[in-house]
Amino acid sequence: MDKLIHYVNKDGRLNALYSTPSIYTDAKLASNVSWPLKTNDYFPYADGADSYWTGYFTSRPALKGYIRSLSGYYLAARQLEYLAGRQTKGPNTFSLGDALGIAQHHDAVTGTAKQHTTNDYEKRLAIGAHEAEAVVSLALSHLTTSKSSSCNCTITTPTSTFIQCPLLNISFCPPTENIPSGKSLVVVAYNPLGWNRTDVIRIPVKDANVVVQDNEGKTVETQFVEFDSVTRNIRSFYTEAYLGISPNEVPKYWLLFQASVPPLGWNTYFITESTGEGGYISMVDTPQNESIEIGPGSLKMSFSLQSGQLKRFTNSRTGVDLPIEQSYLWYGSETESQPSGAYIFRPNESPPVIVSRSVPIKVIRGPLVDEVHQQFNPWIYQVTRVYKDKEHAEFEFIIGPIPIDDRVGKEVVTRITADMATNKVFYTDSNGRDFLKRVRDYREDWPLQVTQPVAGNYYPLNLGIYTTDNKTELSVLVDRATGGASIKDGQMEIMFHRRMLYDDHKGVDEVLNETVGYKTTCQGLAVRGNYYMSANAVGSGSRWRRTTGQEIYSPLLLAFAHEIQEDYKASHSMRSTTMDPNYILPPNVALITLQELEDGSVLLRLAHLYEAGEDVDFSTLAKIELKKLFAAKRIKMIQETSLSANQDKSAIKTMTWNVEGGSGGELAPVKGGPVDPSSLVVELGPMEIRTFILQI
Repeated sequence: MDKLIHYVNKDGRLNALYSTPSIYTDAKLASNVSWPLKTNDYFPYADGADSYWTGYFTSRPALKGYIRSLSGYYLAARQLEYLAGRQTKGPNTFSLGDALGIAQHHDAVTGTAKQHTTNDYEKRLAIGAHEAEAVVSLALSHLTTSKSSSCNCTITTPTSTFIQCPLLNISFCPPTENIPSGKSLVVVAYNPLGWNRTDVIRIPVKDANVVVQDNEGKTVETQFVEFDSVTRNIRSFYTEAYLGISPNEVPKYWLLFQASVPPLGWNTYFITESTGEGGYISMVDTPQNESIEIGPGSLKMSFSLQSGQLKRFTNSRTGVDLPIEQSYLWYGSETESQPSGAYIFRPNESPPVIVSRSVPIKVIRGPLVDEVHQQFNPWIYQVTRVYKDKEHAEFEFIIGPIPIDDRVGKEVVTRITADMATNKVFYTDSNGRDFLKRVRDYREDWPLQVTQPVAGNYYPLNLGIYTTDNKTELSVLVDRATGGASIKDGQMEIMFHRRMLYDDHKGVDEVLNETVGYKTTCQGLAVRGNYYMSANAVGSGSRWRRTTGQEIYSPLLLAFAHEIQEDYKASHSMRSTTMDPNYILPPNVALITLQELEDGSVLLRLAHLYEAGEDVDFSTLAKIELKKLFAAKRIKMIQETSLSANQDKSAIKTMTWNVEGGSGGELAPVKGGPVDPSSLVVELGPMEIRTFILQI
C-alpha cells in the first residue's frame, strides 16, 4: 500500500492517503448532497429468496443465555468492586469484561461459530466469571463487615467467606443444601438496581425443617415446592457432565421467600434448621371442575382441565380480561437446495407440528406463588408461575434433548394466541432500547415479494415483543436474545431452541447440532430458560416492559455463608444502601455502569429507559441527584465524555446534514443540559444515555 500511495502521489494528479472514519465523514459532509433519512433497521435480511438470516437470532440458546446472565452479573460485580474499593492486586472483573466483549463478535453470541470455537468462548466466559465471583465475595465480605456503606479497604481477612451458586439454574447449590449443625445459612441479597425491589428468592433445600428470619429476627413467610422429576434429571445429568461429580443427595424442595432490598444495597436473611416444618409445603391441587384458576393476587390465569392448556388471563385491578392460548410447536427444517442452519431459518413446506393438543398438568398452590406444571411431550416441560405481588406470569421451560431419530431437524417455538385484532402489526425491541413497529409481509423501503412467509417475518428479540389492539397490549419479555414473529393476527411466537442435520452453506461449514456427552452417554443439549407475559390496558404496557426488563437483566445477586447467627449479627451490617437512604433513582432511569477505573476515577453511565411519546408521565426529562447517588462520597470533579468514554464531550464535532425532503424545521430530541458542578444534577431526555468520569 505504501508503494501504491507513493507512485500515485508522484504522478501529481491524485492525492492518495491512509484514511480514517473522521476524514471519510468530513469528505461526505463537504460533498453537500442531500441524504435519504432511514429510521427503521435492516431486519430481517436475506441473500436470496429462500435465504433469510433469521435462524441465528435463536442459534445456540444456552450460549446466548450464558452471555446475557453474565452481562447482568458483570454490571453488579463492577458496582461491588467500586463500592468496596478496587484492589490493585488479586482478582478483578477485567477478564469477565474481556470475555463478554469478545462474545459480542458476530460469530459468537449469534451462535454461528464452529463448536470448538464456541467452546473457547464459553471457556473464556467461565474463567472470567470465576474470577468475578471472587471479587463479589470479597467485596460483600468487606461491605457487610465494615458496619457502614463505605469500606476503608484495609481489611485483608474478611470475617465471613461468601459462596455463590453459578449452577443454580440446574438446581445445584451446595451451601443451601447442607447447613452445618449449630449454624445458620446466611443469605445476602444485593440489588444492582437504583430502585427498591421485592423479589421471591428460590433456593434448593434438602427438607422442609428450616425457618427463614429477616435481619431483625422476625420469621419470614415461606413456601416449599417439591422438586419435579425433570429438574432432578437435569441436575443429575448436568452436574456429572459439567463437574464430574454425582451428588449423593438430591434436595427435596425449593424454598421460596420474599426479600426486600434497597437500591444499590443489600439485605440479609438467615435460614436455620428447626425441629418441625418451617413453612407452607405446597399441596398438589386436584380440581373437579372443567377449568382451574391460579394466582394468589389480582392476576388470575385459567387452564382447561380437559386439554391442560391456558385459556384466560384476567387482572381484577386493571380490568383486563383476555382469552388466550399458549402452545408449543416445531418447524421441520428444510434440507434441500437451501437448508436451515446456524444462520438460515427455512422451515420445510409442511405446517408446523403442534407438540400436544392434550397436556398432562399438575397444579401447585401456596401463599407466595401458584404453579402449573405441563409436560407437553417427553422433551418439553413448562412451569407457569403467578406470584402474589406480581402482575405478570413467569414461564420456565426445559426444551431438549430435541430428537432427530426421524432425520428431521426441528426449530421449537412457543405460540401465544389471543383474542385480539392486531392488523398485521407488532413491535420488537432494537438492542433492548427503543421498540420498532413491524408489519407482517411489508418493508417500508421497498415492495416486498413474499417468498418465505414465516422466516421472512422473524425479528431479533433482546428485550421482548408486544402487540396491541384498541383495548389491550399483550407483551412478552425474554431472558436472552432470540427470534420472534407474529405470523397471524392476535398471535406471537418465539423460537427457543433448534437442532439441525445439515449445514446452511453460509460459512460455518458445520451442522448446528449441540450435544452434551458424559461417560457413555451423548445426547442433545437441553435448554432451560424463562419468558414473562403481561396484558395491560392500551398505553400502559410500557411501564411493565421497562421496569420488569431491568429486573430480568439485573436479578438479585445472592451470596451464602454458614455462620452462628448471633455472632454474625454482632459483627456485620445486615441491611444498607450505598445511596442516600431516602433517595431512589427515578423510575425512568437505569444505572448501566458504575465502575472504578485503573487510575482510581469512576465511570458512570445513566440511561433513560423510555422513548419520546411512549408514556405520558415517564417519557419526560428525568433528573438524577449525584450527591444523593454517592451519599457517602464527595465528588471533586465531573467530566462528561462520549458514550465509549474515550473523549471529552466538548471535543465531539456536531455535524448538520442535508436530508431529502427535510424542511430543517424538525423538532430536536429533548436532551439534558450541562451539569452544574455545584448542584451535580444530571438531566436525561427520552432514550438518552450520558457518560461521566468522576473524581471522588
